[in-house]
Amino acid sequence: MRTLANDESLGQILLDGTGALLAYAAVGLVLFVVGFYMTDLATPGRLITVIREHRNPNATLLASASTVGVGLIVAVSIFAAGGDLLEGLTRTLVFGGVGIVAMTIATLIFDRLVGISIKELADDAEDRLEPAAVLLAVANLMIGFVTAVAVY
Repeated sequence: MRTLANDESLGQILLDGTGALLAYAAVGLVLFVVGFYMTDLATPGRLITVIREHRNPNATLLASASTVGVGLIVAVSIFAAGGDLLEGLTRTLVFGGVGIVAMTIATLIFDRLVGISIKELADDAEDRLEPAAVLLAVANLMIGFVTAVAVY
């Protein structure tokens, strides 16, 4: 009878898989943090303060949409790597970074060209969810989605 304890190849697979999982988790975490701070740079005031203390739903929605966009890029980059760890980590870092930059630029373009003021959304005294924040959040999600599909 064959047991898991005696199967060296399974043990090696589990060890390698755990290492890859931890490596991808670390890269993903770095990208999520970078994405959050890039959103912070595009938002007047300190984003975490606007979310945590002012409880602004617009800033919360924009930060959440950016995080989901980055998550899409990270997930597809990992999937598209085809099992090669170094290639997958590199693709994830590069395309994740590109996606974060694209989302930040889109946010700034909407602010300047379309007339959606991120400052006004983040400073909304009534703290109500604005349609403009929903539009900008969807734009960020779609940029993440398009970048993720381009990776694949």
